[in-house]
Amino acid sequence: MSNISELIWLVPLLPLIGFLITGLGRNVLPKGVAGIIACGTILGSFALSVAAFLMVKNGEPFMVKYFEFIRAAGLNVGMEFQIDQLSSLFLLIITGVGFLIHVYSTSYMHDESPKDFAKYFSYLNLFVFSMLLLVMGGNFVIMFIGWEGVGLCSYLLIGYWFKKPEYTAAANKAFIMNRIGDLGFLLAIFWIISKTGTTNFLEVFSAESVKELTQTDITGITLLLLLGAAGKSAQIPLYTWLPDAMAGPTPVSA
Repeated sequence: MSNISELIWLVPLLPLIGFLITGLGRNVLPKGVAGIIACGTILGSFALSVAAFLMVKNGEPFMVKYFEFIRAAGLNVGMEFQIDQLSSLFLLIITGVGFLIHVYSTSYMHDESPKDFAKYFSYLNLFVFSMLLLVMGGNFVIMFIGWEGVGLCSYLLIGYWFKKPEYTAAANKAFIMNRIGDLGFLLAIFWIISKTGTTNFLEVFSAESVKELTQTDITGITLLLLLGAAGKSAQIPLYTWLPDAMAGPTPVSA
């Protein structure tokens, strides 16, 4: 476990590197090179995720904090990752399924120009990075950053063929509907901070913090989090964007 910090940050870093290379080099990268970079970074992240899963499958949750980037009014928010049995399982799903989607996309998007081909894979790499940040975050702020990244990438990929007005409309619809859910998530985070003074998962769910919450607090926070989840996962009543989201490239819907 001593080298867990070296392992965790590499898992999301590789897709981020893939995003930067394919995004910045979209004007010069051949399709084959862009595909290899995009798929290779996800495969590397999957290999590291397997190692992370094996390290914690029978162990306790492990938190790694790198630095603090918010210090205000007694609130300290750090760049921290938490890996446990649940998050490590989702790492396997995100990177494993994500790798297969990337491989399939190399064939599906083959008819696109080299520039558009690389742009697509830059969005897809960023999507995986955001999902990893979402499940690895050790506090609600990091989780929310990943959450918003997922929403942004959904918008970009649904509207990938933006020259068609109906595709642009579908992307805008998804973006707006997701913002409704995001508002609920954000209000829940503010509520948690006001009651516990922290966003760290281990501290929020500690016995001391739970004692500070009334039944009204618990119910209100739960309903707001449910609103956020309903928007992101297209549940009633925030589901109307999902059918239109099929306007994007087919692999995106996976």
